[in-house]
Amino acid sequence: MSGIPSVMPPAPSPLLAMRAALIARFSTDAALARLMGGAFRLYDEPPAGAQPVYALFGDAEIRDDSVDGAVRHQHSHALVVFARPGSVRTALDAAERMSALVADPALALTGHALVTLRVQAIAARRDERTGEARATLTLQAVTERNPP
Repeated sequence: MSGIPSVMPPAPSPLLAMRAALIARFSTDAALARLMGGAFRLYDEPPAGAQPVYALFGDAEIRDDSVDGAVRHQHSHALVVFARPGSVRTALDAAERMSALVADPALALTGHALVTLRVQAIAARRDERTGEARATLTLQAVTERNPP
């Protein structure tokens, strides 16, 4: 040993760890890819010229939920699925498939453990200005940071 204390790198953000786990879960599902036009497409920002069906990470929030020395976070994550013109069903079908895929809560999060995960809501909306239809899947979760 060199006498220099080793420093453990900090755990990744629980929000980003959850997003990465969701991408990993969704990206391997052939049925979801088919519903999205042949390829799984989930983005942070809408890509220029992207044609629906695709999804965006929507609003997300984490709150401290630590208890008895365990570093925990409550999560709320929205996934917004954009529909093909004239068919809100295309967005709802993809949102429902995503919902089914998170029903098995064995998501692997880097630096964190998933304590609970549930679908809070699936909602369909139409933008009044553009007429675009979309479905929003809202997930609620609790994660706990893994010990170093």
